[in-house]
Amino acid sequence: MSENQVSFKDHFSGHAAAYAAARPGYPDGLFSYLAEISPAQDLAWDCATGNGQAAVGLANYFSRVLATDASSGQLDAAQEHPNIEYRVATAEDAVIAAGSVDLITVAQALHWFSVTEFFASCEQVLKPEGLLAVWCYGQCTVTPAVDDLVMKLYSETLHDYWPEERRLVEQGYRSVVFPFSLVEQIPEFAMRVTWTANQFLHYLSSWSASQRYLADKGNDPVAAIADELHLAWGEPLEKPVSWPLTLIVCRK
Repeated sequence: MSENQVSFKDHFSGHAAAYAAARPGYPDGLFSYLAEISPAQDLAWDCATGNGQAAVGLANYFSRVLATDASSGQLDAAQEHPNIEYRVATAEDAVIAAGSVDLITVAQALHWFSVTEFFASCEQVLKPEGLLAVWCYGQCTVTPAVDDLVMKLYSETLHDYWPEERRLVEQGYRSVVFPFSLVEQIPEFAMRVTWTANQFLHYLSSWSASQRYLADKGNDPVAAIADELHLAWGEPLEKPVSWPLTLIVCRK
């Protein structure tokens, strides 16, 4: 393992299984769209794959998916698939044949990278006309009462426990200068689930800031609002939860 892989900021390995269980999946239409505009469907590289959510979606459309992550703990929680090869590697130091990749995806992770080094890797490994697609999501919506509670948890209780890189997500990566030509007129996508209040609380507990707060303070910030959230949740017991995606696609 390289020096980069040892020193990367690992915010997720300590609760990888809980993270995988609590995270909503990405919409299939996203992967269908990316495959449709890709120059071919031979090889996709899902960089910083985490527990493999995006890699599994890509595997339905690409013959091979290379899914890399610097966290072996995250990969241990990933879903196996015959089209996917999981490999421990940083975004900046993945060993991939030059000119071999049709599509590179980065789901909710670009803010952790050294983008200059990562974009240089993209330049090297992408085929001509190959695509780089990155996306992120911020706060979800449930109901106004629930949303207010979540925003208070996010921006007040946990304010000091979010890493600085999180601000790039809040900005929708608007300050990032991408290395290739941007694809225009991208469709809108969102993650959608139907959850109970308890499922939603598990999701809030999977936040890295929630875990850091718990480790620092010794008490659970999500458990502290559980009764109030159940009251705000009300009826019906299952409610739709939605996270709009910010998608940026550029072509080499």
